[in-house]
Amino acid sequence: MRLGANLIYQGAGELARAAEELGYDVVLAPEGYRSDAVSVLGLAAGATRHIGLASGVMQIPARPPGTAALTAATLDALSGGRFRLGLGVSNPDVSHGWYGVRFDRPLARTREYVDIVRRALAGESVTYEGEHFRLPAPGTRGDAPLYLHTERPRPAIPVYLAAVGPRALRLAGEIADGWIGVFTSPEDVAEAVAGIRAGRLRAGLGMAGFDVLPSLPTAVADDVDSAVDALRGQYVYLLGIGDPERNFHCAMARRMGYGREAALLRERLDAGDRKGAGAALPATFIDRTALVGPVPRLADRMRAYADAGVTTLGVMVSAAATTLDGRTSILRAAAEALALADGGG
Repeated sequence: MRLGANLIYQGAGELARAAEELGYDVVLAPEGYRSDAVSVLGLAAGATRHIGLASGVMQIPARPPGTAALTAATLDALSGGRFRLGLGVSNPDVSHGWYGVRFDRPLARTREYVDIVRRALAGESVTYEGEHFRLPAPGTRGDAPLYLHTERPRPAIPVYLAAVGPRALRLAGEIADGWIGVFTSPEDVAEAVAGIRAGRLRAGLGMAGFDVLPSLPTAVADDVDSAVDALRGQYVYLLGIGDPERNFHCAMARRMGYGREAALLRERLDAGDRKGAGAALPATFIDRTALVGPVPRLADRMRAYADAGVTTLGVMVSAAATTLDGRTSILRAAAEALALADGGG
């Protein structure tokens, strides 16, 4: 199992260099309220030499597929072939409210989107007649087809999909090269891998070379409760996005048996009590879906994730530390934990 480091825009270049020096396999840039992924990855590409770069994830409703393909090709060329394209449909409320894009039939939309992106990245002149995407637009003619004229450091750019539900996981296995998960336990990963494997089989593929990459909030402390408390704000943020009935993280909490607690969190958050919202979450819930505690305990958890099928484990440092030194310290501790896990100590 390898390690990935999740970046935010503050200190992104320095943190990416630290991850590279610590032997991390990849840095990932998320996309949300704070920053887009592309700008952060462009900075990280210039600040590093050999570490992988991944969007974790670029939101499908935010860009037409042609823009996503051009962005991927550019980042890959600038980085000398180090880019991995992570895509996701986001939450319905974000799709509707931020981008003005309907969330109907997200799996079919994703399938068409990835098809167009792959064809464009392969150098094809792309026209497309899909249910969700048509190139050129209906009622037009004589328009320039989608075509990328960029340097290609390698034959194909890996495509990763963020996925939660069973059908989405099967789709990721069928059409992608990797899966990006978040907010997940080893037991949930094992279940996800089973769904991914089913999709791979449907496409006539095995699991060899497929990257299983969940990212976990991480806090390092001798006292587990203190580490858990450092992450409560991150969980409030994730569970507080949009309508709770449509929020994927709330749905995952309900499936894990924490529906009442998630509802209480939303009730308190709606009343303006952010601290009380965080306190509504049981420590066991955070412990199941994060890396918390001292290094030996992190190593034990890493073994459990590796046994569940994880090939790259993402380390999210922004929730538990606000300074570059603090975030680098977490990355260092996670690297020590992986070495301990690999050594069997």
